[in-house]
Amino acid sequence: MPRTSRRTGGPRRLPGRTARAVCALLVSCLALVAPATAHAETDAPPVQRITVDGAGTGRVFDGVGAISGGGGTSRLLVDYPEPERGRILDYLFKPGYGASLQILKVEIGADTNSSNGAEPSHMRTRTQVDCDRGYEWWLMEQAKKRNPDIRFYGLEWGAPGWFDGGFWSQDNIDYLMQWLGCAQRHDLHVDYLGGWNEKGWDAAWYGKLKAALVSHGHADVKVVAADNAGWQVATDMKNDPAFDAATDVVGIHYPCSAVHCSSSADALGLDKPLFASESGWNNYLTGATRLAAEMNHEYVDSRITAFINWPAAYAWYPTVQMQGSGLLRANEPWSGHYELGPTLWTIAQTAQFTRPGWSYVDSASGYLDGGGTYVTLRSPGPRPAYTTVFETTAATAPQNVSVTPTGKLPRGALHRWTTTLESTDPGDWFVRGADVSPDATGGHRITLRPGTVTTLTTMPGGKGSATARAPRAEVMALPYRDGFDSYPTAATPRYISDMEGAFQVAPCSAAPQAASGSGGTGGCLRQVVTTQPVKWSRVASPLTLSGDSQWTDYTVSAKVMIDHSGTACLLGRVVNQLNNAGPARVNVWEGYYLKLSDSGTWSLEVIAPDRTTRVLASGSLPSAAADAWHRLTLGFSGEKITARVDGAEVAHVTDSTYDHGQVGLGLDSYTTSQFDDLEVLPARAASPAAQ
Repeated sequence: MPRTSRRTGGPRRLPGRTARAVCALLVSCLALVAPATAHAETDAPPVQRITVDGAGTGRVFDGVGAISGGGGTSRLLVDYPEPERGRILDYLFKPGYGASLQILKVEIGADTNSSNGAEPSHMRTRTQVDCDRGYEWWLMEQAKKRNPDIRFYGLEWGAPGWFDGGFWSQDNIDYLMQWLGCAQRHDLHVDYLGGWNEKGWDAAWYGKLKAALVSHGHADVKVVAADNAGWQVATDMKNDPAFDAATDVVGIHYPCSAVHCSSSADALGLDKPLFASESGWNNYLTGATRLAAEMNHEYVDSRITAFINWPAAYAWYPTVQMQGSGLLRANEPWSGHYELGPTLWTIAQTAQFTRPGWSYVDSASGYLDGGGTYVTLRSPGPRPAYTTVFETTAATAPQNVSVTPTGKLPRGALHRWTTTLESTDPGDWFVRGADVSPDATGGHRITLRPGTVTTLTTMPGGKGSATARAPRAEVMALPYRDGFDSYPTAATPRYISDMEGAFQVAPCSAAPQAASGSGGTGGCLRQVVTTQPVKWSRVASPLTLSGDSQWTDYTVSAKVMIDHSGTACLLGRVVNQLNNAGPARVNVWEGYYLKLSDSGTWSLEVIAPDRTTRVLASGSLPSAAADAWHRLTLGFSGEKITARVDGAEVAHVTDSTYDHGQVGLGLDSYTTSQFDDLEVLPARAASPAAQ
């Protein structure tokens, strides 16, 4: 801005001699700068020109989604307090706010472990149907409340053990029809239905499933086959006309390496939508780079039209495997703490600016000259919107691109959003840049930095209240008590997360009590699955977890009544899930176990990180029989561990394997044993009842 004279307010004139000197200086400066400027223009990256044909064709876009399933991945979300729970749900499902998920895939529970826990079955016997068990119906309702157009997809991991003929049976088809009926009772429409997650396929069974859908009034539900890795299922469809006719969608899992996605000529020739029906599996803080590459490459390399991330949220205990996977972290309901990361905003870069039913524009989708990919999608209708998403995960330097719309596409300025994928600064996630106006040629020119995902779009978007501060993370306060008296019958108590079987509230059974204390009263925690399910993973027997994995020194106790026979156990300092442990190669949890059998024998054991089990102490208590209430207690103080049964000390040992961890309850068989008065106290404040 020119300086002004105090007298006249006009521009101040320089004296003639001074003006000539300034001009000479400017000339000399220009002479020095000109060669450098010319050199810079010569070395500037070339412009890759992308023409978006308003009448361009491509496959129909089916959406971006995520999975609540694979066992309890959303378990802790339902226990969050408001308003934090509502904010988390908004970030997942509310359009134009956060991830803006367009598909929610849920597990059809079977009371058996399916990676990260067990989800409740709606039919535990052939004749009993309960449409209100579990939290998936609640989650689907919350998703629909935020996005009425969201699509739902159901899939089984395990199955109840009462099926005659196993998984690929008519009983299972009937089971699925009942599940769809439950969805209708909740005013939910299921769009897609799959078979058995990652356990192969039975072509004839899919034909029976399709016929059942038609006969039960669900003909609009699309059948997906086969939720397995690899494209062999497409070849089987090609060679089996009945199997081909029974399926509507080819769904495969994890089709991509870090740099490329697989394809199949047989799949492309089927004229069916191709879904990455489970993909992703990325950390909510560090997985954005891989995720951005996958989402674009799946169409560019493979013509896959739906991307479904496993899982939606990291909402399970950190003692359970695959910690950190998801679009956000929400596993501290006691504090209300949650965390977002660049992975969620990478999903938003596509999902906020597209809609299922749009079409890809093949001529405006491909590979960037400087590394990376781009995809373009447009809406139907006489005045279409369009979006182009660029990812530069393979780039090593900035590159210039120009996007030019043609036909009936809008010609005005495009909105620009960018996420820096490896940044830990929330200020670099989903940043709205200046709108990009067309130049004289009609192109919208931008420079893409390496390691980013950038969207140019005619669509609006937003970041919700991402700047709102979540409550700080805190260790769950002690004492922690739950007598299970405040819940309705059949409820899952707060913070109780089943790993195998189903632990739910039921009236306590009348039974003799131990001499040292009272029996169970009011509500109890009963394990209710009595027939071993058709399993997906190898968890040995019913087990449930609770509490904070960061607890160190404490005393945990619970009453137990063993139903007729078997062994019950109280767990402490549980730190991690071990896969394929021991001779039986089952999934177990590292920690300490106090076990009591129906015969009165007891043992104090530790399952170590090397997958071995060591017995630290053992013995027999003839008075501790089945069908009677007993109290088990484990106390931890540094390396000293004390075990008590009915208040009497049975073991005092020293062991340094674990110095922290949460608590749990378990059984060695599918019995209806009960637990009551679970209590965790600071080490120096153990109550007389816990002694």
